[in-house]
Amino acid sequence: MSLDPPPYLGSLQNNIRQRPIPWDGAARAGTITEAQLAKIRAVDKVRREQRKQVVESDLDGYRILFIGEPGTPGVLESARQRSDVVQYILVLLGDLLEGVPALAKALFKDSDPYQHFLPLLARSNNSEDPIPLLTSNVLTTLMANSRDESKATEHALPLVLSYLCGLVKNSNDAGLQDIAVMQYSSLLYGRSSRQLFWKQRSETVAPLIDILRKAAGIGGESSASLWSGNATTRSGGFEGLSGGVGLQLLYHVLLVLWQLSFEAEEVGDDLNDEYDIILLYTQLLRLSPKEKTTRLLLSTLYNLLAANPSTLLPTAVLARLPALLQNVSGRHLTDPDLLEDLDKLKEMLEEYQKTKTTFDEYVAEVQSGHLRWSPPHRHQIFWAENARKILEFENGEITRKLADIMKKPWENDKAVLAIACNDIGCLVREVPEKRYQLEKLGLKARIMELMQDSDENVRWESLRALGGWLKYSFENN
Repeated sequence: MSLDPPPYLGSLQNNIRQRPIPWDGAARAGTITEAQLAKIRAVDKVRREQRKQVVESDLDGYRILFIGEPGTPGVLESARQRSDVVQYILVLLGDLLEGVPALAKALFKDSDPYQHFLPLLARSNNSEDPIPLLTSNVLTTLMANSRDESKATEHALPLVLSYLCGLVKNSNDAGLQDIAVMQYSSLLYGRSSRQLFWKQRSETVAPLIDILRKAAGIGGESSASLWSGNATTRSGGFEGLSGGVGLQLLYHVLLVLWQLSFEAEEVGDDLNDEYDIILLYTQLLRLSPKEKTTRLLLSTLYNLLAANPSTLLPTAVLARLPALLQNVSGRHLTDPDLLEDLDKLKEMLEEYQKTKTTFDEYVAEVQSGHLRWSPPHRHQIFWAENARKILEFENGEITRKLADIMKKPWENDKAVLAIACNDIGCLVREVPEKRYQLEKLGLKARIMELMQDSDENVRWESLRALGGWLKYSFENN
């Protein structure tokens, strides 16, 4: 997938191309050899067709020019003391890799071409030094155009990803963020590169999720506000309003996560467990003002849900995605791929909803790790019919999950604690002989703690829940 270079990178490269380099003086000083100078001049400032013809007719010579061979250092090594020459050579090499695809493969005649570039990537921590940025562009183009999956690439790719991660985290410079995200996209060309990207997700994926949360207008808030329906979102959508995320950067972030979603069977559940991706994408879809962002959101959701139906379809229903898809259908949409994914998503969710029960809905809600006042919680018949089933489900999995939920303080959404107290109280009321099972999980002690909570509703629900324990304790005495 070819994308135009970000304006900042394109401008930097153009400025370097236009700089006069005293090549003859560099040759006389021994910075480069006469043979290297002849090869540089043969492709410098000439028409693309001529440049392509020259390089293709001498691939081995240009491999030696840039990375050398035993006894013959490459031009980057020869000129390492001349920053202006190194910058010019990096831009020239980037142009040649783009214009002469065969060159990328030719460089791999060396068992490890990366050894000549990785030191430049780590050369400086100074953000004003263009050499690391130009180097990352060369390495990205080399990897993407060669589609290489050798041990050398497997070793080099994490180092490139770590460098790009530093650019993404530089939230004060959207230009650098966009460069890094576009290079991510170029690198996710195959399964092995996507797996390495996911393996480094604390560096790679997490900052992208932060950008999406900012674009959705939820910034530093937890997902609690989205689950409860109280998120303070902008009415104007994404376009750089209070979120400050430009539409182009947003599109490129969505593109990277769409590429990652082709590994949905392997990463989908963790992506949702760690980043609430289904809920976040539902919110982004609600705000999406452009077909190109809507298309990526729908396609990513489809990939994730189709690969993980048993775990992620319940979450999608809880996030109210089915109702939102009906709303999206009412928008004036023309992209055929978008419309196809929209129809497939609607059909998938409709089929799921035909077969799911209220019990399934409750289990999915608890397993999502977030509770809201959905109908089952206040429905007396639901508890009469399902309390024992809940306690016995997967050897007590649901009650253990409720205990985990209740351990958290939920400062941004106290309703979760109130709902959990309500549910524990209902279980004790309907199946009092199993209350010791709940006590072993520390639920009775936690409910007694919550009677002192600052939130009035939490105090009330904890009092009601404890009342069930006291009632059956007195009756047994």
